[in-house]
Amino acid sequence: MNQILALLCSPRPGGVSDSLARLFAEGAAEAGAEVRLEPLRRYKIAPCIGCGACARPPHACVLARGDDQAEELFALFQAAPLVLLAAPIYFYALPAFFKGFIDRSQRFWAARAYDHGPRAGLPRPPVKPVLAALSAGRPRGGQLFTGALLTLKYFLAPQDARIQEKRLLRGLDTPEDLAARPAVCDALRAWGRHWAQRLEARTDDGQSA
Repeated sequence: MNQILALLCSPRPGGVSDSLARLFAEGAAEAGAEVRLEPLRRYKIAPCIGCGACARPPHACVLARGDDQAEELFALFQAAPLVLLAAPIYFYALPAFFKGFIDRSQRFWAARAYDHGPRAGLPRPPVKPVLAALSAGRPRGGQLFTGALLTLKYFLAPQDARIQEKRLLRGLDTPEDLAARPAVCDALRAWGRHWAQRLEARTDDGQSA
């Protein structure tokens, strides 16, 4: 089985959302799966400048040169059989650096728009399963996760990926807040075990998760 990719999207090392991903990875490891914990903050990613160059074939980004590493991350994403996106909520939205990476996916949208969607007569590629683990310090707010989930939905769509399941956790300012909820920690490990087993079963059947 290929490695599950867990993308750690917080600028803060060892914070709550990193902890969510590590608990998921612990559970997946118990089921025999390998999880690659990849901190987004370690990458050099220039923000999209809205130049429009990717609107024309071959839909390449002019920033993908030198020491820019956005394409390395997109390659990891595309190669993984399952992706976990772990991120905190800042002001009802995703962190700035993560949003900067998301904006660099414009080239996928541009390619899809140029081709007027999936090409007629060709089979659609299988949808890549993506999981979202989002944490917020704020304990209330009916729309607390709405903006982030919409952003993720349309970030994933042109990459033939979709959020299959999500865990939305409130009132967690520190990893200690999370540790004080052992039932939540156990549930995150169980989530990792479940998806590792599901991925293994589908792989044995020659299917995607």
